[in-house]
Amino acid sequence: MINKPYLIDAHSHINFAQFDDDRQEVIDRSLEKNIWQVNVGTSRETSTQAVALAQKYNQGVYAIVGLHPVHTSSSHPDQAELSPEKAEELFNVGEQFDLDFYSSLAKEQGVVGIGECGLDYFRSSADQKELQVKNFVDQIHLANSINKPLMLHLRSGQTDSAYLDAVDILKQESKVAGDVHFFAGSVAEAQKFLDLGFYISFTGVVTFARDYEELVKYVPLDRLLVETDCPYVAPVPYRGRRNEPVYVEEVAKKVAELKNLSLEEVAKKTTGNWLDLFGGHLDSN
Repeated sequence: MINKPYLIDAHSHINFAQFDDDRQEVIDRSLEKNIWQVNVGTSRETSTQAVALAQKYNQGVYAIVGLHPVHTSSSHPDQAELSPEKAEELFNVGEQFDLDFYSSLAKEQGVVGIGECGLDYFRSSADQKELQVKNFVDQIHLANSINKPLMLHLRSGQTDSAYLDAVDILKQESKVAGDVHFFAGSVAEAQKFLDLGFYISFTGVVTFARDYEELVKYVPLDRLLVETDCPYVAPVPYRGRRNEPVYVEEVAKKVAELKNLSLEEVAKKTTGNWLDLFGGHLDSN
């Protein structure tokens, strides 16, 4: 029996090294307010950690497992993500998607989706883009095979749209829907994902960047999710601090303001949306 939460942070990273000193306290603060969290993997290490966290709880903490596109080749070190002793190989060499490993992990209790996978063109060469596409397609195929939704990471470059390229790939390869996390594309690009049956999630950046106002107003409430992407981009009034799942309420408040709705309505609907997309896998495996 699922006790429905007040809010769901659709994309968090309590599995990251940034939370090594107080991970339990952060989770407790979230659950005390009846806010669920979904910890998303970016590599073998962080995906494994996300699953371990999810399996400590009967309800309220879940995992998504996969390989982030920037980690398919050498990438800029992120001390928030992995401790220095675990980071060297990932950031210096990269990781290639191991189907057997991720397939086994994806079938574990508490895993509700595959990702964060996709395309990140911000600092990518042509060769790196090729690797990203291959690893993205492999993860789509895994999601198809176990019928679990995708969690997409998409970031365009100066000239190339990761959003449009992803739409083309999804049309050819995907049999499942998913969430486009931290959406920062155009209204026209958003519509293409809505047409594919995908949901779109917004972070705390909407509380301080006016560029997102048109997007938030445009995306229908019944296809919208809220997230923190913690430990990054803490919302107003917590800017400058480490972000955490309990702050997702501020994202919901801003969505409510922009859509001229009550916080209660936004909370109820975005929670329902997440359950519609991912809820069928809460008691699986």
